[in-house]
Amino acid sequence: MMNLVLVAALALLVGGCATGPYRAQEGTNAPQTAAGTPLKSLRLGAPLEDRILALNPERISATDVRDTLSKAPAPRILLIHGGIYPVYLAMSSFADFLVAMGYPEAALRRDDSVVDSVYSYSPYQDSAQLAGMLAWYYERDGMRPMIVGHSQGGVQAVKVLDELAGVFGSEVPVWNPITDSAENRTTIVDPFTGARRPVVGVTVSYASAVGAGGAALLLPNQWTMAHRLRTIPDTVEEFTGFSISGDLVALSFPGARGASEYHANGKAKVRNIFLPGSYNHVVIPATRYLATDETMRDWLDAYVPDRKDEVAVAPPGDKGGALWAGDVWYFVKKHWCLELQRLIRARRAAG
Repeated sequence: MMNLVLVAALALLVGGCATGPYRAQEGTNAPQTAAGTPLKSLRLGAPLEDRILALNPERISATDVRDTLSKAPAPRILLIHGGIYPVYLAMSSFADFLVAMGYPEAALRRDDSVVDSVYSYSPYQDSAQLAGMLAWYYERDGMRPMIVGHSQGGVQAVKVLDELAGVFGSEVPVWNPITDSAENRTTIVDPFTGARRPVVGVTVSYASAVGAGGAALLLPNQWTMAHRLRTIPDTVEEFTGFSISGDLVALSFPGARGASEYHANGKAKVRNIFLPGSYNHVVIPATRYLATDETMRDWLDAYVPDRKDEVAVAPPGDKGGALWAGDVWYFVKKHWCLELQRLIRARRAAG
């Protein structure tokens, strides 16, 4: 067992070496978003706004996505892939799945220029940069972003939430994803109040982590998370932690569920889902194929989460990711709808 863990840790470390360095050009002073810009720039028309407000976020159908939500902007989703090269291809497959299910590609595609992934971020990128980037998107879009992390990327997802909570420092610079550099400020203009607020304290609407822990916590860049991974701060509204039974990389086992469970240290809503042992830790995000089968799409669109710690029976044709993809897709749709409704109500209230 220990040999397997050491091999996995070495693979993760080698994967980190294969990831190119990120630029950190401090002092960039890019134009800032003027107060109230997201509210003023929202031009959907009353009929579409009324349809969005009439939606039930808990029951978003394929028709709702196609005929209503897809006609409006969407919150940024930050995808963080695992640490073994080239596992980013699996997360790219998940991005393709989301696009095929109806999520706007523009809300998934990276704005900077990179060699490997056009959709996902490395778990070796500075977590403060990712936190500052989320604040930048919130200031510009007026909708709180979401985070989906896989393997070491799941550890990084929780670390970003901790950055936003001020665990590692009282100030976090705004990170501009277009210039791929830090701006010379640690505050943003709140899109609803027009007041300046620190990056620390910005929240995301939804975040999830699958296969996080175990060997990834042996790496130097994640040592600070060894005793923090399972504790979710208030910088996320809803969080889902996915564990695979018998996962030798994340060290999650059927008889030791408690050690793999996440819990809130405040008001965040935290769910724990235990996936079948037949699911593969490395390739679980490779779900592009799910959207190509009509029966599978129908199952995914109709998926509704069961009670805590329970999942539905996987549908025929599941090669090892449908339960995870269906659950994440449900919450992505839910918070897409909620963030739009929040934005529309604020714009109408402001006249």
